[in-house]
Amino acid sequence: MRQLYKSPPFLWSLLIVFALIWFYMLGLRTLVPTDEGRYAEMAREMITSHDWITTRLNAIKYFEKPPLQTWMNAITFELFGLGEWQARLWTGLCGFFGVLLTAYTGCRVFNGRVGFYAGLVLGASLLWSGMGHVNTLDTGLAAMMLLSLSGLLIAQRNQATAGEQRNWMLVCWAGMALAVLSKGLIGIVLPGAVLVLYTLVARDWRIWKRLHLIKGLILFFAISAPWFIVVSMRNPEFARFFFIHEHFQRFLTKVHHRTGAWYYFVPILVAGIIPWLGVLLQSLWEGLRDRHESSLSGSLEGIAGRGFQPKKMLLIWALFIFLFFSISDSKLPSYILPIFPALALLIAAYLERAGTRTIYLTAAIYGLPAAIGLAFVNRIPGSTHEAFSAALLVKHLPWIYAGLALIIAGAVAAAGAARRNKDMAIVLLAMSAFLAGQVVMLGHEPQGRYSAGVDYLPAIRAELAPDTHLYLVGRYEQALPFYLQRTMTLVAHTDEMEFGLEQEPQLWIPTIEAFADKWKADNAAGKKEIAIVNPDLYPRLQALGLTMRVIGSDPRRIIVSNNTEQTAPAAGAASNPAAAKPGIK
Repeated sequence: MRQLYKSPPFLWSLLIVFALIWFYMLGLRTLVPTDEGRYAEMAREMITSHDWITTRLNAIKYFEKPPLQTWMNAITFELFGLGEWQARLWTGLCGFFGVLLTAYTGCRVFNGRVGFYAGLVLGASLLWSGMGHVNTLDTGLAAMMLLSLSGLLIAQRNQATAGEQRNWMLVCWAGMALAVLSKGLIGIVLPGAVLVLYTLVARDWRIWKRLHLIKGLILFFAISAPWFIVVSMRNPEFARFFFIHEHFQRFLTKVHHRTGAWYYFVPILVAGIIPWLGVLLQSLWEGLRDRHESSLSGSLEGIAGRGFQPKKMLLIWALFIFLFFSISDSKLPSYILPIFPALALLIAAYLERAGTRTIYLTAAIYGLPAAIGLAFVNRIPGSTHEAFSAALLVKHLPWIYAGLALIIAGAVAAAGAARRNKDMAIVLLAMSAFLAGQVVMLGHEPQGRYSAGVDYLPAIRAELAPDTHLYLVGRYEQALPFYLQRTMTLVAHTDEMEFGLEQEPQLWIPTIEAFADKWKADNAAGKKEIAIVNPDLYPRLQALGLTMRVIGSDPRRIIVSNNTEQTAPAAGAASNPAAAKPGIK
């Protein structure tokens, strides 16, 4: 059997193809609300305002998250200009880096084949590869937490020299600091809790002597503290909102209206770990039965003590973080992303010693649901009662068929290769899943354009003058401000900017009546204005006698101008299905 993980030409060829597809896909889709438009716009406003301390959204103070991703996006925009792939570059780099680091960690902690498999497992997992192409915070957080986990695993293995132990523990501390700058205190709270639980479960008390606590804490605060200090000095209201509201209230209450049942993340894990679902439970059991490395390492520490148990550490990491977010009152699908590198390492360690039957089982559990799914794809448009959305879902169907076909082909090919070459079978599973996920995501573009409202860009731009004011009445558009490079005034709707507007109430219009008076006054003065209106509120504006000409509409929004002269044909996603891909001018 040819050992593919020992073949440099094969490894480099596979890596190059994977990288080309991974990064090429970053720019093929519209930025979809809410997260993608939000974080792109925050970075655009950062470079426009030249304020790299006080983060803003729609020109309003926005302190829900720390600034690491906004900084990285802003640097990308400064270097390469505004655009979709630029907005996703930091996330894409974090996802790609996570695959490489997981593979490297597997090589150092276990062996070369485990490292090879671990990279394949993580790169192909649907949730990881999918979120690696979405401009949201959780991939960056997961990558920084992986940096801390990998540093800990490599530093604490029994074969580590004193220098390796020190250096990799400093990597661990740096990873936690960057995780804090990515999304807050969970960047250190979760790894810290995992370490305590591991100590209790594995009875590895000596690990606390090998953490390099003093040096590590100095490095941690040197990286993480400066921004928190400076932003608090400039914005006295920051500390209470960020640490109390965005941490304790988010976790303990339903303040963000992102609730879910206790099993909320179970189906997400099941779908997100595809194509490796057939070996997930066995891999977790393998971690539970982990034994210390002393029998393999022969080190004095391993003989004298219990030794470090990496699989047990990985198991505790995955289970604790999964349970932590399951009991939280704030849930989003991507919250469990940090467990996927740990699962990838556990699955890879199990696959390394798995036989042909295991590959057959994995391929079957991967391929059979896809084959069955082919019979139900045509029913997807019927899942919505809205004709507009159903038409968009119909456009997605060919891409879903293509994704399922790739899965079936990959499962069949892997089963056929299992007896001859297990490495190739796992490569085929990974490649087909990765490609299928990207194809299905690409097919979502019509729905993404609708969500973002970008088909109306030509009509809006035709109405814009340098002094034109834009209003958002009863709704907030997360993507259009980025594409138009304009902030907009909120009307009778605070969305997630309630706290910022409490600090700067002059930045919005709280009532429909006040907006109507402003619209009428500006119209009388000859000032051009545009409003994007919640359809439920449009009749109310008509009843108030506002001068409005509709320039675009769909079930989510009605776009009006106070300019009664026709400057461009009214646009609409339904009447303009072949609209050009939006660009930043």
